[in-house]
Amino acid sequence: MQIMEGDLAPTSAKHLDKIAHMQLADTPGCHEPGTGEINYRFLLDHIDRLGYPGWISREYQPPGNTLDGLAWARAYLERFK
Repeated sequence: MQIMEGDLAPTSAKHLDKIAHMQLADTPGCHEPGTGEINYRFLLDHIDRLGYPGWISREYQPPGNTLDGLAWARAYLERFK
């Protein structure tokens, strides 16, 4: 959506009723969140505020090993302990 539409927050809010699944990867390069131009801390909080009920997955190409590539999620997931 960032590449095709941009404006992720208002675009996701506008089309929330049509979104059944979200898939995360940063842009450019399709790498893990935090390596490109998308502010994932803001975006994930925004998605929570919208009340999005669907699944969120990630599909990206980590530059290193898998555990290092998941470090971006730690701060977000810590909130749910």
